[in-house]
Parts: sequence; structure tokens; C-alpha cells
Amino acid sequence: MYNIAVIYGDGIGSEIIKEAVNVLEKVSVTFDIKFNFNYFIAGGEAIDKVGVPLPDDTIIGCKNSDAVLLGSVGGPAWDNVPSAKRPERAILGLRKELGLFSNIRPIKLFNELESACPIKTRITNGAIDFVIIRELTGGIYFGKKERLQKDGIAYAYDIEEYNEIEIARAMELGFATARLRNKHVTLVDKANVLETSKLWREVANKVHEDYKDIELDFLYVDNATMQIILNPNSFDVIVTSNIFGDIISDEASVLCGSIGLAPSASLGETSLGLYEPIHGSAPDIAGKNIANPIGSILSVAMMLEYSLKEYDAAKSIEIAVKNVIKDGLRTKDIAKDSTDHLVSTTEMANAIINYIKK
Repeated sequence: MYNIAVIYGDGIGSEIIKEAVNVLEKVSVTFDIKFNFNYFIAGGEAIDKVGVPLPDDTIIGCKNSDAVLLGSVGGPAWDNVPSAKRPERAILGLRKELGLFSNIRPIKLFNELESACPIKTRITNGAIDFVIIRELTGGIYFGKKERLQKDGIAYAYDIEEYNEIEIARAMELGFATARLRNKHVTLVDKANVLETSKLWREVANKVHEDYKDIELDFLYVDNATMQIILNPNSFDVIVTSNIFGDIISDEASVLCGSIGLAPSASLGETSLGLYEPIHGSAPDIAGKNIANPIGSILSVAMMLEYSLKEYDAAKSIEIAVKNVIKDGLRTKDIAKDSTDHLVSTTEMANAIINYIKK
């Protein structure tokens, strides 16, 4: 019996996460795996109900779970909430409270969705397949920050801070991941300007001593953002800091055809992980049953693989998604050709569920 903490979040969160839970229900029957779902609140919904984005009950419930499934948080309704209580603080808080120091985001283009990819076919060369590993609990998002007045002029600062332990564990995950792939790690930084990036390079080279079978190279973040578009097939595993990873992982996700396709896993030293699609809450389409559930469903596959070690069930979901894409089923965000079969959120999820088998 696996205890799964479920947080719908805001906007389309409830729609996509309900479908992800339905996928797990099918997995339960097909593979004889038992799940106990416990529901908690976070983000804007929690602000509206209890006044804070991350209630203590949610933290405790997640800590007592085998994995956490999270929807999307935030939206214009909370734009004027004080910074310390914004919905996004729920995600930062969960990562910190659960000790989730690295985020894994696979960037993979299905051949059948090449027309939905915004870059030319001669660049994609029929396939894009790399992984971004982002450090999650250090850096500028968690550093000291302040607003102040000096001589009648408004100032603000946010401090970027890292230590070698935080960097080393992210690099170790990167090298271990590359060892199962094409044995190539690229560290993305800004070492020509930032002291923190210089430390990243020093630690990366030190950790590399234990992974001599893996190629290690370096790119400044401005060049990396360009190469992700111009030469995406040059990457295997990218490792980077919190803020750089936040930016380039969203950039890279559109190479898949839609940010709605992209899953993610946030991991720490234990098997407990947090799994979420990387898109936002999309309040403009909430309640319309048109959101793409594939990012959340593939996040469930990552949950089964990384936290629960149910590898056959995870593979079965991945194959089901591939089959549905091959069949030409498309939600609105990836429907590009006249031959595409436009389907709703629910119809897409049901088609995937129907393909899940041993």
C-alpha cells in the first residue's frame, strides 16, 4: 500500500490531477498495486481557505506519504498578495520541508508531434531527448532578500548563495543520470561573472573524479539558452542552478510541442518525491475541459519509477501515452494538423487509460 498525497492546486490543477489519479486507479487494477490517496490544499486555494499558501497539515501529510502529486498553483487572483504569502511559496516551502534538492525534467519530442515543435525539422533531426537537472533548495530564491530606502531612493536585493554540499549532490545526480543515458553532462552557469558559478565549476570538476566515464563540459547560460534552440541534440544531461534551471527548463519544454506535455520529479535523499507537470495554473482555460493532462500523467509515471520502484507500471504509462499520440489524438495545445483528432482533457486521459496493460 502506497500513501500518495494529492494536491490539486489552482486553475486547471484539479482537472489534470483528477485524470492522473484515474491513471493510478487503472494501474492499481492492472498491476495489483494498492494506493491510498490523501488530499491536501496548497497555493491560492489554501490562501483563500486558511490564509497561508502552505498549511502545517499539508506539510505533515506530505512528509507521511510515499510520494506527492501536485497540480499547479497561483494565478491573477493572488497577484496582490504579499510576497511572503504568494501561492508560489507553497512550492518553495514543500521543496524545503521535504528536503527535495533536485528537479528532473525530461525534454522529449515525440516523432508524431514534430509539426507542433516551434523549431525547424532540420534542427530537430527527427528527435529531441535530453534531461535538465535543476538544483532546488539553494541559490537566489532562498537567499536573503530585502527592500529598503536610501536617501529617498528605493532599493532591493536578493542574494545568490551556494555551498559545496548543495552543488555536489546535484552534480552527483547529474552524473548518475548520464551514466544511464549517453554519458554526457553539461554544467550551465555564468562563471565569467558570478562567484557562485565559479564554485559550481570547482565542485563539478571535483565530483567528476568519481565519474571519469562521463564527459563533462560547461556552457554559460546565455549561450546555453541559444544552443537549446539551435542545437538541442547536442545535450544529454544539463545540470544547473535554481534560477537558471527555472528559466531554461521552461524554454526547453516548448521543444516538445507544448509545455502541457512536460512532467517533472523533485527528489531528495530519500525515496519521497514530489511530482508535477511544469505548466502553470492556466486560469483562462480552467473548467473548460481542454487542458492537456499528459504532463501530469507522465509525472505519475516518474513517480512510479523514482519513488515507488514500480518500473513495469511506469513503462506501461509511457507506452500508453506514445500510442495515443501515434493514434493522432490531440488536445488543443498540440493540435496543429488537419488530420489531428481534437479531444478534451477527459477524452485524452481515458484513451491513455485504455492502453495501460501488462
